[in-house]
Amino acid sequence: MTTVRRESGAAYTDPGVPVGERVADLMGRMTRAEKLAQLGSVWAFSLIEAGRYSPERARAVLRHGLGHVTRVAGATNLKAAQVARVANEIQRFLATETRLGIPAIVHEEVCSGLMAREATVFPQAIGVASTWEPELNRRLADAVRAQMRATGSHQGLSPVLDVVRDPRWGRTEETYGEDPYLVARMGVAFIRGLQGASLTEGVIATAKHFVGYGASEGGLNWAPAHLPPRLLREVYLYPFEAAVREAGLQSVMAGYHELDGIPCHANRELLGDVLREEWGFEGTVVSDYFAVDDLHSYHHFAGDKPQAAALALTAGTDVELPATDAYAGALAQALDAGEVGEAELDEAVARVLRHKFELGLFENPYVDEAAVGVAVNAEGHREVALEIARHSLVLLKNDGMLPLRPDAGTVALIGPNADDARHLLGDYSFAAHVESLMQARERQGLLGQMMTIPDDLEIEESTDGMPTVRDELAARLGDRLRYARGCDVIDTSRDGFDEAVAAAAAADVAVLVLGDRSGLTTRATTGESRDRSSLELPGVQEDLVRAVVATGTPVVAVLVAGRPVGGDFLHDSCAAVLMAWLPGQTGARAIAEVLLGEVNPSGKLPISYPRTVGQIPVFYGHKVSGGRSHWHGDYVDSPVSPRYRFGHGLGYAPFVIERATLDRTEVIAGDGVAVEVAVANTGDRAGEEVVQLYIRDPQATVTRPVLELKSFARVSAGAGERTVIRFHLPTGQLGFYDRNMNYAVETGNIEVYVGFSADAHTHAGTFTITGDADRSEVRKAYTGAVTSPAE
Repeated sequence: MTTVRRESGAAYTDPGVPVGERVADLMGRMTRAEKLAQLGSVWAFSLIEAGRYSPERARAVLRHGLGHVTRVAGATNLKAAQVARVANEIQRFLATETRLGIPAIVHEEVCSGLMAREATVFPQAIGVASTWEPELNRRLADAVRAQMRATGSHQGLSPVLDVVRDPRWGRTEETYGEDPYLVARMGVAFIRGLQGASLTEGVIATAKHFVGYGASEGGLNWAPAHLPPRLLREVYLYPFEAAVREAGLQSVMAGYHELDGIPCHANRELLGDVLREEWGFEGTVVSDYFAVDDLHSYHHFAGDKPQAAALALTAGTDVELPATDAYAGALAQALDAGEVGEAELDEAVARVLRHKFELGLFENPYVDEAAVGVAVNAEGHREVALEIARHSLVLLKNDGMLPLRPDAGTVALIGPNADDARHLLGDYSFAAHVESLMQARERQGLLGQMMTIPDDLEIEESTDGMPTVRDELAARLGDRLRYARGCDVIDTSRDGFDEAVAAAAAADVAVLVLGDRSGLTTRATTGESRDRSSLELPGVQEDLVRAVVATGTPVVAVLVAGRPVGGDFLHDSCAAVLMAWLPGQTGARAIAEVLLGEVNPSGKLPISYPRTVGQIPVFYGHKVSGGRSHWHGDYVDSPVSPRYRFGHGLGYAPFVIERATLDRTEVIAGDGVAVEVAVANTGDRAGEEVVQLYIRDPQATVTRPVLELKSFARVSAGAGERTVIRFHLPTGQLGFYDRNMNYAVETGNIEVYVGFSADAHTHAGTFTITGDADRSEVRKAYTGAVTSPAE
């Protein structure tokens, strides 16, 4: 074992001493330079030379220690065992060649799994949300935790808890959708899975982007959000509050944007008053990449870099990512000038150190390099990815064409996403970020300006043999399958149209696999900074649909996309439309299984599907005065309703609600109501359905949404079978922020509806909340249990 350079007998080196005392003891020994180092970070690739860890480079930048290492896996091209080796070597350097031997936290991106070569690529978050199964998201995070721990990383920069109601925004794919309750349930499950029972076995989850980032002006990345206080509280802050109070969230990332003139990284009211003082958050706030300097260089909120550092630290931003810039010399200057106090510095450092102690890094910062291969992309993890992919596919439309019959004849497979595994992956997959590194290394575009990639960093593209939709269908259909690409995702060439039309004309059915390419580069049509002004298919794909439909061959459209896409012609003329989102490395198999009827589609939309960008924002939970135009209701040229409602999703087995009842019609504020629902499968095959429970407050002292999702449950039933579930609805879940901006549960009537979408609901009944007029003391509840009647 390598000797650690720590003072013998020091309290901070003793695992038997309480964490708070260890932190205090260590801080009492630290110089200001060592404290500042704990608030910074360094790109892993800056410590690598010719594919190997470089101790010379480490000595140049790590002499005072380090807070975070940025992406040993996600910012290099190292294989999993090499990632573990480099992580160990960095920790060994810190333990043996810095004065106090303080280990570093290695953070990685984990939006669709650990962003690492060889790691499992799960469906993107918008697809995970379409399962409406928080437990699946917890299992996903369990797998990610195991892979992170095995490779030597300790903090994952997920989940994204942004509520999004404008799908023009490129990062829609990274979110759990438009509804704060659904976002909260999925987010809480992910955090519990990632952090585990304790940080000694878990990793730190980082909820982002605090707060309102998904409500940007014009759907543009980094643009301001305009959110009045009540909307901010009830919709956009709600998932973060649930994450802190229910799941014990350990880290928050602030947003790039501004709210009411204050950039989020400098917003003391949000980061201090709300997050820490009101909610009791005790973890760290980390910056989004480069965002501290952006207070000066982008927002022009700070006069110079020292002021930017002072504003961020004073507001409560503890750690600067991805590399120490403003929190280095500039923060030291701000401290010397009195722009920020030593007390604020110490508070931030203490929070960082507490995490390092709780993670067990002072006892053992190393991982077993020989065991990495077993843990990364294990068979069990791929099985979880496949189960999520199967449940994430949303059948938007079906005129009886699906599932394809065994005797359907010849199938023409057409489209830019039919034979490209890379297009099945989200923007924070490893393959997508390899492209970003390549662009940055060539000093191209904004990424090239923001990041300096060493010329000797070895980078290569790879999807590691992931199957395509063509591969999976060919394995099942053999020579009955004919393939033609037709066109690319974003190019304007129609050179492939003739081949595609010929294939369709000669086939009995045409399957068009269309949509997006996700990533951060200019080759991408969805993902971070890939915002769009149109929701029609990119490039000439809409023209390809017209050309194929004109052959008269029935058409099935499969949309591989990061947001709702497709114009009127596609959705009106295709016999069936399947939304696959960005389904990950097992997505092609799930798509083939659903098309051929091997798996019953059961995904549900987590976001309303607009007809046109002119409707945006369009969401189900609008106010009673919204969602229509007074007097005539619709637009002059379009209905006001979305193309497909929130919660919509068809299957091959039809379900009906046979009965929905309340156990009482009157309840005292602070108690709850049980809603019993009987559901039957009326089809001739087994299937699954998601029962959704909504409430409506018909009259209140503050106007309320026309519907609010309050619970849901996935049920399964064989042909002709029925099942009964019971929703427990606490009144603490039914409050809102009153005229004084206090959370209150008011007396009065509450209507309860159940159904399979926000458009198809059965009135289960109405109950009355009784009690004193002022019920602000009723404790807020975030969810209620779902049981069977026997429980």
